[in-house]
Amino acid sequence: MNPIKIVYEGGEGEIVEKKSRFIATVKPVESQGEALDFIAAMKKKYWDATHNCFAFVIGENQELQRCSDDGEPQGTAGRPMLDVLLGEGIHNGAVVVTRYFGGTLLGTGGLVRAYSRSVQEGLKNSRIVEKRQGFLLRMRTDYGGIGKIQYLLGQRDLRITDSSYTDVVEVETLVGQEKIEELKAAVTEGTSGRTAFVKEEKVCFAFLEGEPILFEP
Repeated sequence: MNPIKIVYEGGEGEIVEKKSRFIATVKPVESQGEALDFIAAMKKKYWDATHNCFAFVIGENQELQRCSDDGEPQGTAGRPMLDVLLGEGIHNGAVVVTRYFGGTLLGTGGLVRAYSRSVQEGLKNSRIVEKRQGFLLRMRTDYGGIGKIQYLLGQRDLRITDSSYTDVVEVETLVGQEKIEELKAAVTEGTSGRTAFVKEEKVCFAFLEGEPILFEP
């Protein structure tokens, strides 16, 4: 699996265009069923709205894509919303934009811009992370080797996610599958063979504000 951007935590954004309110609600979804349940819930919540348009993208290759104009002129709502999700490289995310009509027609171009901006606002207030496949690697070395390991990890923009200092030093890091063998070779050489790799667990992971997140592989 190549790194993919996913909606980790949904959010809400709102814009007003010529007195029409556009409320975008974003949610992470893993299946079409989840997406449809979310859309139904939004339609129930905003039952009195003029329109509840939606778009969602699901799958590692964005293979499942759906959108709806919900009564707006064809191509002015759902497709522009979907285009924003695709343009941002989003996977496994759904958005509903709720419109309360303000009495002034926006025209085709105005609707496209309003629905697109709404989704952008919703994404801005969501938490988007880059999910990748790799390994949780735990290394054990002596106090003479830890400085070299820290240097090698820093060179590769890898973080120490856990550590323990006793008579030996153990550190954990999350490393992409494409870098694991090169890192192990560099650590072995850099510490003159004084490092043991005591754990090498396949995981999917991301970082949010510097903190690691683990997913089912």
